Amino acid sequence: MSNHPYYDTILLIERLHRNFLEGLKVQLERLGLRDINNIQALILYNIASDELTIGELTQRGYYLGSNVSYNIRKMVDNDYLKQVRSKHDRRSVRVSLSDKGNDLREKMIELFESQVEKLETSNISKEQLTQTNASLQNLEKFWSMYSDYTSQAFGGGYRYQTGF
Repeated sequence: MSNHPYYDTILLIERLHRNFLEGLKVQLERLGLRDINNIQALILYNIASDELTIGELTQRGYYLGSNVSYNIRKMVDNDYLKQVRSKHDRRSVRVSLSDKGNDLREKMIELFESQVEKLETSNISKEQLTQTNASLQNLEKFWSMYSDYTSQAFGGGYRYQTGF
């Protein structure tokens, strides 16, 4: 591998996500919650007050992975989510938070607010996070552009755009 920082960034993003999920798992265990896992809790947090289909969950980037239907079904079975079949398309199901799901989301908000408070006593400033977010957003745009370019190139079309 090259010594370009890009390679370190790819690995770091994956490790950060894994560490975040592990921390969330520990917090769920501290709350005594055994009927929901960290991935499901993150999906629940991202749904918020929306009512979404499974397709919308993945399109909005609220969920990564191939077993979203399984996780949604488990959250419905454990009363964290409500599901409603569309009146217009009986195949389409929309999910939203139940009262139990809203209660957990409120606890997650408190957890994240506590983490923000602890950040203020660390060597990570709000400005550094803002700058990091801007860099990661540019990287996200690059990867989106690159995936659009490669899918178009291999699909017969050509749509390469420069700039963000």
